[in-house]
Amino acid sequence: MARLALLSVSNKTGLIDLARSLVEEFDFDLISSGGTAQALKDAGLPVTKVADYTGSPEILGGRVKTLHPRIHGGILARRDVPQDITDLENNQIRPIDLVVVNLYPFEETIAKPGVTLAEAVEQIDIGGPAMLRASSKNFAHLAVLCDPAQYDEYLQELRQNNGEASLEFRQKAALKGFSHTASYDQAIASYLAGTENYNLSGTQLQSLRYGENPHQPATWYQTGTTPTGWAAATKLQGKELSYNNLVDLEAARRIIAEFTDTPAATIIKHTNPCGTALGSSIFEAYQKAFNADSVSAFGGIVALNRPIDAATASELTKTFLECVVAPSCDAEAEEILAKKSNVRILTLADLSSGPKDTVKAIAGGFLVQASDDVIADTNQWQVVTERQPTASELAELLFAWKVCKHVKSNAIVVTSDRTTLGVGAGQMNRVGSVKIALEQAGEKAIGAILASDGFFPFDDSVKTAAAAGITAIVQPGGSVRDKDSIIAANELGLLMVLTGVRHFLH
Repeated sequence: MARLALLSVSNKTGLIDLARSLVEEFDFDLISSGGTAQALKDAGLPVTKVADYTGSPEILGGRVKTLHPRIHGGILARRDVPQDITDLENNQIRPIDLVVVNLYPFEETIAKPGVTLAEAVEQIDIGGPAMLRASSKNFAHLAVLCDPAQYDEYLQELRQNNGEASLEFRQKAALKGFSHTASYDQAIASYLAGTENYNLSGTQLQSLRYGENPHQPATWYQTGTTPTGWAAATKLQGKELSYNNLVDLEAARRIIAEFTDTPAATIIKHTNPCGTALGSSIFEAYQKAFNADSVSAFGGIVALNRPIDAATASELTKTFLECVVAPSCDAEAEEILAKKSNVRILTLADLSSGPKDTVKAIAGGFLVQASDDVIADTNQWQVVTERQPTASELAELLFAWKVCKHVKSNAIVVTSDRTTLGVGAGQMNRVGSVKIALEQAGEKAIGAILASDGFFPFDDSVKTAAAAGITAIVQPGGSVRDKDSIIAANELGLLMVLTGVRHFLH
């Protein structure tokens, strides 16, 4: 008798090719339900609807389809237990050798703006997790697939092992099945709990060579059931990504996400930008970002918000870089970059979407905060000096403010022509950061803009900035001594803008 496969998937990627191979190469019979059955039928493949197989119609608008003894008996039967085989025979139940299931798109649903509770609840899968858990539990006797990425590997197993999947493969697939349902249930629980409970789990993507230092073991996990963010990126070439690479790549992504309308480039070292710039082309933006601090750019992480073209690729090969990420990469550019085979080249189509929350472990627990994704609105800014900004100055102030947001506190950023000239990061006092940024900018500070992530409680930094040639300052304000800084700015002929929003990054 032909073997039996049950296919019931929300994500139909690769479904038809898998089903065709099962039928034509390995003599499987197919049973399926709902849209999956229709897709198989439309592809000309022989398929029996679950309702016809069980003799029970789908009810409750499709809420109950596969919750039936003929389905779960076929999944859970142990082939080496005589009583189980007898039960199957007495109830006219065929053993199921393969279960292919993925779940309703709950996470995708709740990510949509304005989704209602009722809409979210309707996307809570019941039959799918039940089948995944049952088939994962019984991996000794059947295989379960919950991800289209597993299909080819499963077919290769059959081809290499006389039509059977090895026990090793089945156990690995069962683990993925349990991880899939665990992540799915966690997403539901977190959504319904709101802030009362916060659950965090992930599926291991890979073990990393080490963490921040060689003595620290590290692992990369994917959250959720669908790969997003860096888990969805494509690595075109280069060595394996390290822990520090991934941390820096995320820092680069956060900066580049600030700029969508204009070609932008940023170069990251130890999560801080050593060069960020806008340009008329991605080639110009990268050149400006590199020249902002070519010394620190050595061994840096580059993020571009436009596809890598041949001209930009040639520039990228002129110095040692750890990683480059862009939305895509031209074929000619790929050939040029291949000459630097150790450089990790990644493409990530969506560089703007990041996590909604940030999590930090502390002794005895962890802290959760909403991500700092406030969009700067210059209409809400307050000009507090006698001198008013020109349109060009306002645009420069906005650029400096966006970059400063992603520099470790105390953060000071000096910019001109939409390019960073000096960055003061991570100092224990703001005066130190101001001096570092201005020293780095040098003579280029004359006529430039200065951004600070925190207020100036004293007027000394304002006077230091003016002495270096700074003409305008953007800062959050909020100090009881704001007036001192404003008076100093007016006396020195500076423009000062208060944003009313603080962006500390510890």
